[in-house]
Amino acid sequence: MNDIHVLPVRGIPEIETGDDLGRIICDALADLVVAQDVVVVAQKIVSKAEGRRVPAADRRDAAIAESAQILRRAGDMIISETRHGFVCANAGVDASNVPRDEVLLLPVDPDLSARRIRGAIERRLGTPVGVVVADTFGRAWRLGQTNVAIGIAGFDPFVDYRGRLDASGRELTATRICVADEIAAAAEMVMGKTSDIPVAIVRGAPVSWGRGSARAIVRPHGEDLFR
Repeated sequence: MNDIHVLPVRGIPEIETGDDLGRIICDALADLVVAQDVVVVAQKIVSKAEGRRVPAADRRDAAIAESAQILRRAGDMIISETRHGFVCANAGVDASNVPRDEVLLLPVDPDLSARRIRGAIERRLGTPVGVVVADTFGRAWRLGQTNVAIGIAGFDPFVDYRGRLDASGRELTATRICVADEIAAAAEMVMGKTSDIPVAIVRGAPVSWGRGSARAIVRPHGEDLFR
């Protein structure tokens, strides 16, 4: 098992609608990134660049509009399933780290956003990498929030141990680690919510390189025992 290193990427300016986010990230990465790094990008700057902004006064209506299904309501908060299949508070509509008069929606297609960023890095820097678009989600049975992968490019989101033997020689039958979420959570420790660091590098992660999608992480409705 390789050592894992998590590196903050500084120098990302405030992102405006229409900015060339791939170029901006490449400029900040140029002297840091190496082959087979995973670049983690905060959803906030992706949504900003893609113009996924609405007036703050429309936050509740926006959350409902972004929801494919509303699962629970508690006061002004809803728990819903987004069109992407993610189950989260207020369909991911968020007011943190944006001007007071607006809120941000999730990207329309976070996997596509990740592929575009990955493509820009590989074209401009000639460096093969993986990319994660990360957002902060709560968890149904645990307090506190953690970063998870909502968009992926360049690697399989899972490390599958099924069929392998554990340290005692028993065959594993169910263990399938979501390494994409682990990478997102690790990156948050250097990105933070108040540090103005929306990009990080995770180096040495045990991933399988190739095609990947965050939609593959969403549990199919037929296997969902919790609703």
